[in-house]
Order: sequence, then structure tokens, then C-alpha cells
Amino acid sequence: MWWNIGIVILTFFSMEVVAWFTHKYIMHGFLWFLHRSHHTHHPHPLERNDLFFVYYGILSTIFVIYGSDNRDYRFWIGIGIGIYGLVYFLIHDVFIHRRLRLFGKTQNTYLKALDIAHKVHHKTTGKNGSESFGMLWVNSKFYKLAKARARSKSN
Repeated sequence: MWWNIGIVILTFFSMEVVAWFTHKYIMHGFLWFLHRSHHTHHPHPLERNDLFFVYYGILSTIFVIYGSDNRDYRFWIGIGIGIYGLVYFLIHDVFIHRRLRLFGKTQNTYLKALDIAHKVHHKTTGKNGSESFGMLWVNSKFYKLAKARARSKSN
């Protein structure tokens, strides 16, 4: 049991590295034609960029299916990818981009720092020049900005 929980946790955190690499070098690289939709304003509820979410959902499902008979390591890797996808959806699509209006304003410094980092990433609408490519890991400079903004609002 502990081994399986460890696989899920390791997979979840490894997905942050995969997401960062994929976002920086693939989405802002040769698959920019799909990701570009995420960097432009548009009236539609869906974007071409959502195909990346579908890809990881399919990947997670394949691991779960092929690991289901014995509940071997593939099953637990699929669960880890799926949990990362759920957290990604809640943080990125619901909290940051407000695709569903479920969350109000937050006082949490980490969530504010995440929001600032993502806004900095979206300052650039082109393929090049962006920064902050991860989803859960936030550079310390964004924490400092979030804390400074909180202090200035309290004064």
C-alpha cells in the first residue's frame, strides 16, 4: 500500500517537471499553433490548447487500464497523472482563468503568487519571451510580489 501511495505522489510531483518542460519547449515550440489559442483573447469556451489536457487524460486512462488487472505500478502512475490533471484544472482553468466561476478572491500568498506568475507568463502573446512555465512551483520573486501587494493593500 505505501509503495503505491509513493508511486502516486512521485508521479504527481514528476508531472510538474513534465508540465514545465512540455510548456516551455513543446507548447512554446513546435506545437505553438495549438497553444497560441491560450495566449489570445477569444469568445469561445474551448481552445485548441485544451487538446493538451485531452492528451494527458488519455495517457492517464491508458496507464490505469493497462495496470488495472493486477493494480501494478502502471495503475498508480495513471492515478498520479490523473490527480495532477485534476489539480491543474482546478488551479489553472478554474482559479486563474475563471473558466468556471467557483472561487472568489483569495488571501493565500501561494495562490496569489501563482496568479501573478501566470499573468507574467501571459504578458507575452507571442511564442517567445515568456517566463514562468510551471503550474505548481512558483519562483520566489512572485511570492515577494504577492506579499508586497498584500502589505500595500493593508496600509
